[in-house]
Amino acid sequence: MTLDKLPLGITTTILAVNGQGALRRHLLDMGLTPHTKVMIRKVAPMGDPIELHLRGYELTLRLEDAKNIVVEGEEPSPADAPHIQISGLRQKNRRRLRKGGNHRDLRFGR
Repeated sequence: MTLDKLPLGITTTILAVNGQGALRRHLLDMGLTPHTKVMIRKVAPMGDPIELHLRGYELTLRLEDAKNIVVEGEEPSPADAPHIQISGLRQKNRRRLRKGGNHRDLRFGR
């Protein structure tokens, strides 16, 4: 499995860093080396970039670059995907999300 497929909050180990030339060297220089524990901490609102936690620091990486990093584990099934937590929302906003509303609709009061 590659790093871009790793679910949010799961810690795993890097097995290999693929890529060519300067890109591979850059990834290795940032600390993304084999046998390093890594976890996805945050995902940007549009899904790219992702924030990783490794070696005691945070690193932001584009999904395109994360596809070059092979990690332990199997690809998660769609049922394991994280869901939007709606427990802290007001009642009418919960109803909007359940009816297929978008989280952006909540910010602008639509």
